[in-house]
Amino acid sequence: MLLGSLWKSRYKTTFGTAAGFLLFLCVALLASGSGALGETKNVIQKDGEFDVTYNDTVTSENQTIYAFNHTVSRTKTEGVRVSVDVLSQNHKSPILFVVRQKQAVLSFQVPLILRGLYQRKYPYNHLGRTLCQPPTRAASETQYFFVDVSTLSSQGTNYQLRVSRVESFTLQTDTTFSFTASPSQPQYFKYVFPEGVDTVIVKVSSDMNFPCSVMSIQDIQCPVYDLDNNVAFIGMYQTMTKKGAITVQRKDFPSNSFYVVVVVKTEDEACGGPLRFYPLRPDELIDAGNRSKTLNVVVSPAIKSEVYVMGMLFCLGIFLSFYLLTLLVACLEKKRAKRRETFQNIVDTSPAETGKIAASPNEYGSLDSTVSSEAITESAPSIDSATSADNYMERSGWKNIGRTRQESLSSIEEDDYDTLDDIDSDKNIVRTKKYLCVSDLSRKDKRVLSKKYQIYFWNIATIAVFYALPVVQLVITYQTVVNVTGNQDICYYNFMCAHPLGALSAFNNILSNLGYVMLGLLFLLIVLKRDIVHNRALACSEVNALECGIPKHFGLFYAMGTALMMEGLLSACYHVCPNYTNFQFDTSFMYMIAGLCMLKLYQKRHPDINASAYTAYACLAAVIFFSVLGVVFGRGNTGFWIVFSVIHILATLLLSTQLYYMGRWRLDSGILRRMVYVVYTDCIRQCTGPMYIDRMVLLVMGNIVNWSLAAYGLIERPNDFASYLLAIAICNLLLYFAFYIIMKLRSGERIQCLALVAIVFTAVVWAFALYFFFQGLSTWQKTPAESREHNRDCILLSFFDDHDIWHFLSSIAMFGSFLVLLTMDDDLDTVQRDKIYVF
Repeated sequence: MLLGSLWKSRYKTTFGTAAGFLLFLCVALLASGSGALGETKNVIQKDGEFDVTYNDTVTSENQTIYAFNHTVSRTKTEGVRVSVDVLSQNHKSPILFVVRQKQAVLSFQVPLILRGLYQRKYPYNHLGRTLCQPPTRAASETQYFFVDVSTLSSQGTNYQLRVSRVESFTLQTDTTFSFTASPSQPQYFKYVFPEGVDTVIVKVSSDMNFPCSVMSIQDIQCPVYDLDNNVAFIGMYQTMTKKGAITVQRKDFPSNSFYVVVVVKTEDEACGGPLRFYPLRPDELIDAGNRSKTLNVVVSPAIKSEVYVMGMLFCLGIFLSFYLLTLLVACLEKKRAKRRETFQNIVDTSPAETGKIAASPNEYGSLDSTVSSEAITESAPSIDSATSADNYMERSGWKNIGRTRQESLSSIEEDDYDTLDDIDSDKNIVRTKKYLCVSDLSRKDKRVLSKKYQIYFWNIATIAVFYALPVVQLVITYQTVVNVTGNQDICYYNFMCAHPLGALSAFNNILSNLGYVMLGLLFLLIVLKRDIVHNRALACSEVNALECGIPKHFGLFYAMGTALMMEGLLSACYHVCPNYTNFQFDTSFMYMIAGLCMLKLYQKRHPDINASAYTAYACLAAVIFFSVLGVVFGRGNTGFWIVFSVIHILATLLLSTQLYYMGRWRLDSGILRRMVYVVYTDCIRQCTGPMYIDRMVLLVMGNIVNWSLAAYGLIERPNDFASYLLAIAICNLLLYFAFYIIMKLRSGERIQCLALVAIVFTAVVWAFALYFFFQGLSTWQKTPAESREHNRDCILLSFFDDHDIWHFLSSIAMFGSFLVLLTMDDDLDTVQRDKIYVF
């Protein structure tokens, strides 16, 4: 090293004169130090030539220096590669090669020892390194570099040295270049941004899964970090098996150029490959075998700013069209309502119409009405139901006491109806009838229930604020870590279609979540309109609003719309840096939405006995808690799956009992005695069928589905526990929704045109959405390198990928599903509640 420090890299004279002077100086220094070292070291200088293989021997008594020169041009970069092969196996005294350049020094030993996990050591006797090429300001310049070969071994060690030019060192745009790399022979190439191109995508591919490799993007500076143990020191990097891609922006590289570095790792564990056995002796060297890999690299221009604008306008246009469509439907409904009201006023006031009706007593003493066919219109049923409702109100005295009750309800609480024993007894009688009507389960005061269900909205709004703030802070930290460290294995993007914007690495995946927010807001506006109309009807004491149809409680609808908006926000936060640790951000409000939809379905015909907001959100919090436990501890943990399956089955049984008996049962010390008594009386003493057959069918099917899902989880133990938990919620929701529709039609009710169109439209959109969802462009269940094997190019406007289309379609499908829940019982708005069956 003393010899190397004395060599100069700049020459004012010819090469031969400078080299001779330096050689003389080195020999003099070695001779003066021979007394201290106790030996004489010979320095051999050779003029090196490119593409010539040198077979030499080196010992501790001699040192060989090869001097090379080449011309460097400012407009053309020519790579230089040094290849070394040691023929003898002397690991204890390796050969040291030092390459000294104008602005850089590269040193390595042969055999090269690379370390893997648990300090495994892999020797490599054949090395190939590309020399760093610093930029030059002159139009043309001759540069010199020297290769020093030395060892401390007293025995002669044979080696081969070859220095060659790399003709294809500079990559061309949209031109694929093939090369071979290994752990001891990394490769890197230079790319220069062409004029008018600010962003490019560097894609590296291979036909081989293994050996595992790393692609890195580094600035044009020396040294270049191109070994497995230092490639992560600088720049951007990612592991890869068959496919890798990194988007590079001109603004990050002041020199308007960069290096594409490809390194093959010593072990495959980082890419999900097998790990070798631990050596018996700590210092034992392990033969790595053949780890050469053939790869292809291509650099392509990324999308321009016009494509960003087009993508944003497309996204806004799709969802704003739903606002326009909703406005159009509202105008048509308003016009139709005015026309119907005008026609009804004509029917009520025209003597010509009333004169057409002749009344005559029938055989029972009542009056038969004979109405001309021209006088009968589609509004006749509403007239009949309104008349009967007026008669009902007169008989019940509602008109006399309605105002007094409304004025005195401000201090009434829901629990006031449940304190006396006679009231409780009455509930037992009513709720255990074989055939229940909505009027039986809507006896509590409307204003009290409205306050109860409004708590759903305020609670979820509070939850959203406290949940979203730390989530936003965390994902910003994630993105900052990725940008600072350059480690692109932290986030599971679709790197083949990840368009950066500012500090965001995949802006398109974030933008596509806009639909959840916009459609959630639109649904809130639709619910608000219905709420206002309904309150006006109540203020006018309209019969249909007071005593007909499904009781209108909008608190759960407000909560559903808020949950949809939060799903968009949190999904966008998840896609800032998607990985397994923050996947719960993307699923938490999916659980909320599924739970709220099931509660809304149940509330429609069971308004008095639906769960309170506190109970519902406590259960949903337990679900999210298990989701976190499953993500952290569930992977391959048999004990966790046993505990979860038991809890899942017990929860299913308890909920089934609660639904079957309408809450009229107690979980206390006498539950086992009552169960034995029921089995004895209904199954042994006399075989009787269940009293509530329809309910029993639903609950049996629900138990079959949930027990099957629990068995599947216990047997298969899927890695993606959060998705498994979401599948349980969705299966139960679909089962209950199908049961509701079937029972609705079976009860003689009908589905209006608007609701039917919404059902068909939503089903079709869900089908297409699930198709794109299951394309699986990335998965954090695997290593980052394995996940990148699923990456694919953009398919829409060169900006959006399959997962973005899933975001578009699923937001539309959720919005349609909410509309179905909102409108599916509109046909009952003129039907007395004592004629609407509970199921």
